[in-house]
This record gives sequence, C-alpha cells and structure tokens, in this order.
Amino acid sequence: MQWRKTDIEIQQKFTDLKIESDISYFQIDSLGINIRIQEIRTEGKNTNLLFIHGAPSSISTWESYLTDPALIGKANMYAIDRPGYGYSNFGKAIKSIDEQAQIMNAVINSKKLEHIIVIGSSYGGPIAARIGVLNPNIKAVVMISPAIDPENEKDIWASRFTQWKLTRWLTPTAYRVAGDEKSVHAEELSFVEKDWKNLDIPILHFHGDIDDIVPFENLAYSKKTFQNIKVIPISEIGHELAWKDSEIIIEQLLNLIHQLEIQH
Repeated sequence: MQWRKTDIEIQQKFTDLKIESDISYFQIDSLGINIRIQEIRTEGKNTNLLFIHGAPSSISTWESYLTDPALIGKANMYAIDRPGYGYSNFGKAIKSIDEQAQIMNAVINSKKLEHIIVIGSSYGGPIAARIGVLNPNIKAVVMISPAIDPENEKDIWASRFTQWKLTRWLTPTAYRVAGDEKSVHAEELSFVEKDWKNLDIPILHFHGDIDDIVPFENLAYSKKTFQNIKVIPISEIGHELAWKDSEIIIEQLLNLIHQLEIQH
C-alpha cells in the first residue's frame, strides 16, 4: 500500500537479471530533501531517458522499462522518486508542479545530462512537460495518461479521506501525499499552462479511452494546447496503461529515439 521498494529489493532484482543498476541520492540542502535516483547506463549511448512517476507511485513502476533489452541497448535511463514518494522524503508532499520540476531539473544538471527524453505518467505528465519548458537539453516529452487539463481535473472521492482530519490517519502515507497533491492540482495546472505555448519540442501523449482516473478528454486538451504534439489514443485500456501495457510505449520510445538520433 506504500507503493515502494527498498534499495536492496530493487538491486537484488536487477542483479538477478544481470542488469547493472546504480541507486544514488541527490541532496538539496535548501529544501532539506534527498531525492532517490536509479540509473541504468549503457556505454557509448548519448540519449538519456528520464522517468517521472504518478501518484501514488515510485521508481518501481518503471521496472518493465528499465529492464527492457531494446531500451537498454539504445539509451541511458534514470528513474526518480518524486518528493514524498518512495525514498525521497517519504510522506512529505511538495504540492507545486513548478517546484517539483525545478527539483528534477536540478538532478538533470547535477548529472550533466544532454539529449534527454522525459517520460511522465499521470501526475508526472505535466511535471515532465514543465521540465521541458525549463531545460533546453530536453529534446522530447512523452506523457502517459497525464492529468494535464485544469478544466478536467476529476474529483476522486477516495482522496477526500486523505484531507479530513478524522480519516487522514487511516490512509497509507503514499495516498496522503497523493491526496495533498490532488487538492491543489487544478490550480497548479492553471499556473503553468501559460508556458505550454513556448514548448516547441516533440510531445507524445498516450491515453487509454476507458481511463477512469484521468479523463480521456485530457487528450483533446493536449491536441489544442501544444504546438508539436502527437496524440495516441489507445482502445480498451484504462489508467494502468503505463505499467500494464508498457510494450506499446516502449515501441514508440524506440521510434522517437531513432528520430532524434537522425536529427542530432
């Protein structure tokens, strides 16, 4: 119910699969936080994939991507526990989309990454797009079932339990963080959407047509808002698209990597 695995649990799985993995922590003294990062590096590869999870979640949700032989052969990969989740100051939410994006951008700069594709799922979608606004080394953004439209921010009744004093203590920590983010998400989206017009890099938006968490209408919002957008509706798939149907995303990621390599 906490949506996270320890460093040892993660590393054991990758060791068993004979995949070289490194887990590190990026400290931001001014905020008093440590950000957990898992890295899968491939010698001689210049493309970097940065994975930003949704809510509640952690780097573990990206295992099918980080263990995919085709992706390992084409790019370096970095998965990050967002603030409040996994082992990045677990339980302490940062509600601001921009502040979270700034933190992810600080990680990118500390690693001196270039030629980056940012992949964000659900709540991580708008954060991924915001990083694209902030950092010129972002060459493309991939959003999977993103909660991006402030006018279609769905009210999930279960999240109310995380906000009521009488029931907040009953809910798992990761869900409380998700509820805190959810409580101001529409407002946060409205704050950052003014900058979407400045984002001219390629953007892919995947969305399942039976998503009962983030409305399918978010796809139409992206289509009318972003200038270099490719929308990819997926039939008969819900909000689990990112982790249960990862092969659909991976195929498109490989195509995108190839296109960017040709341009570079």
